[in-house]
Amino acid sequence: MERCSFQGYSFTKKSLVCLRNTFLLRVLFLMNSYWITAGILLALLGLAHSFFGEWLIFKHKREKGSIVPSIVNTDLRQRHLRILWANWHFTTVLGWCLAFILIRLGLNPLLLPWEVITWLIQAFAAGTLLGALLVLLATKGRHPGWWALLVITFLIVMGL
Repeated sequence: MERCSFQGYSFTKKSLVCLRNTFLLRVLFLMNSYWITAGILLALLGLAHSFFGEWLIFKHKREKGSIVPSIVNTDLRQRHLRILWANWHFTTVLGWCLAFILIRLGLNPLLLPWEVITWLIQAFAAGTLLGALLVLLATKGRHPGWWALLVITFLIVMGL
């Protein structure tokens, strides 16, 4: 009986045909669970970021029926409040984009040449690490976002 090998494992031709391009084959040999987990955590962090930002910061700063906050109580001008709100949610959107790329690469690490994936993953790890350090320094460790970003950085690096 003719045999085939895939990533160091040997199969009979008949069993390989049954498994080829199936989800099981992908789960067994191709998926990178570290990157998938990091992507899921990053997506959840983005969701929490927008939800708690709206609830704790921006809820009391908008007029009824308005999406964009415009009520200012301090030296902060209305236009500054609006751009803070937009940047707040833009950060979430960028986090979701990064999460999507991590999950996509985690599901199929052979999607791109390994050199490109390594470069992307190193950039993602550097970005999340710097983000963790910024939040840590800016809040003197009181904001929980820094340790969440640190865990995500760890998972990204472990996937290499």
